[in-house]
Amino acid sequence: MKISDFQTKDVINIVDGKKLGQVSDLELDLRQGRIDAIVIPQYTRFLGVFGNGGTEVVIPWRNIVKIGADVVLVRMDESNKKLEDEDLHARS
Repeated sequence: MKISDFQTKDVINIVDGKKLGQVSDLELDLRQGRIDAIVIPQYTRFLGVFGNGGTEVVIPWRNIVKIGADVVLVRMDESNKKLEDEDLHARS
């Protein structure tokens, strides 16, 4: 599968059924030769105009449940989101 194939798929959280967006990037572990996470940009809405909120959701590969023809199903509950937010801040 190519990275461009990932970028055309919608990412859906199976916990609440919400669409999270589309994959914008991948985090790779070059030493191990594997994908560590998928990255989804988060957009904010201001006065009906979409703008880039400057944030990203990083979903670890272990949270991917299924990769289908049109969607990527992930499991992200609130405890996972808080841990990912803390991890993202630690990287900055």
